[in-house]
Amino acid sequence: MFIVELGRGLWTTLHMMFEKPVTVQYPEVKRPMHSRFKGRHNLHRYENGLEKCIGCELCAWACPADAIYVEGADNKDEQRYSPGERYGKVYQINYLRCIFCGLCIEACPTRALTMTNEYE
Repeated sequence: MFIVELGRGLWTTLHMMFEKPVTVQYPEVKRPMHSRFKGRHNLHRYENGLEKCIGCELCAWACPADAIYVEGADNKDEQRYSPGERYGKVYQINYLRCIFCGLCIEACPTRALTMTNEYE
């Protein structure tokens, strides 16, 4: 009985020695991501250069991990950052705390925030 089990183990070892490994050389070859993969966040602008973020802080309120910090400020007539009354003066995402759930994306009223396929 022991010799049969030993023979099966040796057969498996010899069989796997001659198969091609399934290793991916990561930095040079990257695997394609699925279309619904949630990666890094991307803050968008309008075509004219103004920010889409209006500093409403809804994304920070929706974040269950408390990973987003937004500080809104008022626009001035001589210096405009967004088309609305307010803009996001400070917008920070702590990726160590982020759980990539996407709730901040759903909460954004201007669709200023999206998730990309980047994972590095």
